[in-house]
Amino acid sequence: MVNPVVVGVDGSPSSLAAVEVGAHEAALRGAGLRLVHAFGWPSMHVPPGGPPWHPAVAGVRELVDGTLVKAEERARGAAPRLEITRDVTVGDPLTVLEIESRTASLVVVGSRGLGAFGSLLLGSTAVHLVAHGRCPVLVVRGRLDRSGPVLLAVDGSPAGESAVGFAFAEASLRGVELVALHVWNTWSEGAYEGPGDPLSVVVDVERLRGVRQRLLDETLSPWQERHPRVAVERRLVRSRIRPALIEASRDAQLVVAGARGRGGFTGLLLGSVSQALLHHAHCPVAVVRGEE
Repeated sequence: MVNPVVVGVDGSPSSLAAVEVGAHEAALRGAGLRLVHAFGWPSMHVPPGGPPWHPAVAGVRELVDGTLVKAEERARGAAPRLEITRDVTVGDPLTVLEIESRTASLVVVGSRGLGAFGSLLLGSTAVHLVAHGRCPVLVVRGRLDRSGPVLLAVDGSPAGESAVGFAFAEASLRGVELVALHVWNTWSEGAYEGPGDPLSVVVDVERLRGVRQRLLDETLSPWQERHPRVAVERRLVRSRIRPALIEASRDAQLVVAGARGRGGFTGLLLGSVSQALLHHAHCPVAVVRGEE
């Protein structure tokens, strides 16, 4: 049995777009769709344990029911035969969705919600889930266009293996090409022969290019054998990493990245590349955490 796709719903336009994407993802997987709305009493000015007939409680329930009905209608429009469940939970949305991620195959959220951080470019719920979720998290942002390829940010790190597998699976489910992009520059790891080399040494660009090409090939080959029907474009680009990936996302329908790659500070749960994509990519972004 396939674990459900969970969508965090708060009634915002961003979350309704996430519902549509989540419904599509659930249909591709043959999974159910779970719509979750969480709220805390303090923001509603209702004392904890208050009676269910309290006027404020009744108003909240009516509001939430209407939000979820609208979300389910949006999901039905995207995937009419989908099995859909709805759940309303009292609690911090960040904590609730993190718990939901433990039994989900995918969690889908909008890039911005209705919370106090609505003016931020990326909502606090999306940031928290990407860093702490127990399953892949898909943040819906930018345009929704299913005509382009799946774009994979290849970093060659052990932690990035899960992202590679997820990207191949997504390309296979969607029936589209996978563009595996590895961006490098002369300051990348491997520019020198050893720690004793002087910093003033002239970098052998062609040798470094060969190192990076091998890394790209070695990362992709095992997964391409498992998904022989997925057409893969191996793209090696010498550039600044974040701008190159953001620019490449213009033509993609989905970008897939690991939560942390090479060069990140130990202890960080979210790397600078994935953060940049979450804030600036031109299409939805899936971030996949590696094994703990």
